[in-house]
Parts: sequence; C-alpha cells; structure tokens
Amino acid sequence: MQVNMLEAKTNLSKLAAFVADGGEKVVIAKAGTPLVDLVPHQEAKARTPAGYDVIMDEFDQADDVIAALFEGRE
Repeated sequence: MQVNMLEAKTNLSKLAAFVADGGEKVVIAKAGTPLVDLVPHQEAKARTPAGYDVIMDEFDQADDVIAALFEGRE
C-alpha cells in the first residue's frame, strides 16, 4: 500500500496499527515518489558483552598470502 505524506500524517496511528497487526508494509510517498517504508518493529539481535564480536581462535594465525603481499613476494 502506498500513501502520500499528508495522508500518512493524518492517519499515522491507523497505518501503524495496520502494519503491526500483520498487514503489508506501507510506503509513504512525497509527490508520488516513494520516500520511506512503514514496517513492523523487529527486536535487535542480542549483542555480545560491551558490543564486541567474538574473535575466532584462528585470528592471530599467520596468513601466508597477506604476509607475502607485505613482503613484496607474490
């Protein structure tokens, strides 16, 4: 469904309820050009402590290809 900006402003609560209740996404357009999508909220994935990603055990192992590039041998 696509609505113009004025209609979206006027009916935001109804459009949000429609989308949240399993309706299709709503495309909000300005002068007929799609601008933004109104979609249901999705919970973010849980992050690791302090926001750091897990570092794999192999991270510190030497990579011969990269070492060769740094040393000028291909």
